[in-house]
This record gives sequence, structure tokens and C-alpha cells, in this order.
Amino acid sequence: MSADLLRTPLHDRHVAAGAKLVPFAGWEMPVEYAGVKDEHLAVRSGVGIFDVSHMGQIRTHGPDATTLLQRLLSNDVTRIPLHGAQYAMLCREDGGVLDDVFTYHLAEQTYLTVTNAANHAKDVAWFRRHAEGLDVHVDDIIDHYAMVAVQGPGARDLVTRVAGHELPGRMRIARVHIGEGTGPDAVDAMVAGTGYTGEDGVELLLPPEVAGAVWDDLVAGGAVPVGLGARDTLRLEACFHLYGNDLSEDRDPIGAGLGWACKEDTGFIGADAIAAARETLAADGGTGPDRTRLVPFRFVGRGIPRPGNPVVGGGIVTSGTYSPSLGIGIGMAYVPGDKAEPGTPLQIDVRGRVRDAEVAERPLYPAA
Repeated sequence: MSADLLRTPLHDRHVAAGAKLVPFAGWEMPVEYAGVKDEHLAVRSGVGIFDVSHMGQIRTHGPDATTLLQRLLSNDVTRIPLHGAQYAMLCREDGGVLDDVFTYHLAEQTYLTVTNAANHAKDVAWFRRHAEGLDVHVDDIIDHYAMVAVQGPGARDLVTRVAGHELPGRMRIARVHIGEGTGPDAVDAMVAGTGYTGEDGVELLLPPEVAGAVWDDLVAGGAVPVGLGARDTLRLEACFHLYGNDLSEDRDPIGAGLGWACKEDTGFIGADAIAAARETLAADGGTGPDRTRLVPFRFVGRGIPRPGNPVVGGGIVTSGTYSPSLGIGIGMAYVPGDKAEPGTPLQIDVRGRVRDAEVAERPLYPAA
């Protein structure tokens, strides 16, 4: 493993647990512990714990914080309630997606935006570039937190027992004390009712120096450590987009099915291009053969799709895997609009062998 790779504050826990470690976005991260299938099913049936400390955090605060974020984010920042959360994209002028992010409203004119690991430095530079001339501070605080996701039908009960506090609802954030009761070992943490598995759960933003102890408490309480492999299969069953696969600078949010997270009347960067894409989609109902759309699909026989597999007759797979919950190959692909309706048969070329598939409804697996 390269000495240049970054390590999270929980690296020693992964080594001790026998995790298989791999390079990911410049970090040395666990891809699996006991195996992707077992870890995946543990989240679907109980509770799993993920180290997501490689994700980046940007704090935006000051009199013009809302103004800046309204310019940068595709959603309407003014609609995030205090202590609320919102999903959005950062876009180029031409509508291409630079990143997809979650933003939390911490206090008056104070926000925390969580970025994808591979895009964090680029996102910070983008924020600072557009903050010029505004009364706002943009702080790169990736070193301030370790980030742990606890997901599954048993996640909230477990974290409540360990924290001794009621937890925020979905798409909300709260500060709680978490640790061994309310004694001197308890630490102040931010708990967000978000996640990327399709299950209920929370994400904890912790001081790095105490993350290990909190991780140990949660594992002792029954949480199963889960690596990046199962994180990918879980998010794909839920049809959650992965930047670099399903989203990129070459694709707009409308074709990706994320028009619900775009509020063009706010005037964010890229709004005009995205409005034009929305109008084009509306003109033909999204069924025009020249209009490309991202769709979920499932195989109707054997085989496992992989990113880059061609769709016969036009299109390309952007995400593909074996679904532990469904027992079949699943994925997402950009296809011509006349092939995008649920139930439409597809054929996918998997390393020279054509496999039958069918466009499906979202989500592919109906979790919580």
C-alpha cells in the first residue's frame, strides 16, 4: 500500500478487524471485513457501521453565507430549516455536475457542506472562488471530524442507547453527547439523520481523537463493520447516484433523474442550462431517442453488469453489481429516452456476452 495514501482516525480499528484495505480517492479504506454479502445483509436486517471519514466538510459562515450557497447549490438553500439538511449539486455553467453534496444548516448564516472525497479540494476551491467580494468565510474543516455512518433498522436504537439521547429525525441534525453515559468520557458530536444505504440511520461527526472509542462502543453494542464494497451495493439497490459513475461534468442533473433537487428560479450556476434541459425533456415526455436518461435495471437471467458495459442499440452502464438482497444482477445505465420506461427490455454486453435485462422502478430494493 502506498505511503502517500491518507488514513482515517479509525485506520487501526480496520487493521485489527482484518479488513481488506484498498486505495480509494487518495485514502486507504476498508473495502470489506467478513465479506460484501454478509455485511450488506447485516445492514438490511440489523445495523451496520461505516467509516466515512474520507468525506470532506466545508463550513460556510458569515452575513453572505446563504447568498453564496444559493449561487452554488442547485437546490433552494433558503428552504433548509435551522438544523435541517438538504441534498443538492454543484454545477458548471453548462449544467455539468461538479459534485453532489449534503448541506446542513447549523446556525444562523452557518452551514456545513459534506463533499465527496475525490472532489473535496476542487469543491473548496470552487466555494472560495465564488466567495470573492462577499462577506463570508469558507473553511476547509476536513481535519476537524471523523465521520461514522450507522445504518439499518436497528441503527437508531443502538445509537440512542450509546448516546443516551433522542436522535434527530431524517434530514435533521443535532448536537448530542455520545460516549459512556454522561460522565467525563462523553463527547460532543453532531448527529445527522442522513445516510446513503436506503435504510434508516444516522451519520455521526465526531472529534477525531474520540472516534475510536465511539466506534468500539457501537461495535460492542452489535453494529457490524461494513466496508466500501457493501456501501456500493446498498446505495445501488436504493438507486442513489455515485459521483464519477452516474454523475459527472459531462452529464446534467435532468438526464440523471435529479430534477427534483434543482430549483432554477434561484439562479444558481448552471440554472439556465438545466432549465433548457428540463424543457427539452418535457417537450417529448422524456421518450425522444435523442434524449439520454439514467434508468435502473435488473437482469432477467444470469450475469453481473459492470460500469462501462455497453447497452445494445445505444447506452452505457454507469453502475452495476450483484444484488445480495435480490439475488440478481442490477445496475443503472444511460439509455435513449425511448428505452427509458419501466418494463422496457434491454440487452447489455457483458464482456462480449449479451445479457437480457429490464428497466425497473426506483428503488430496485424497497428498504425502509
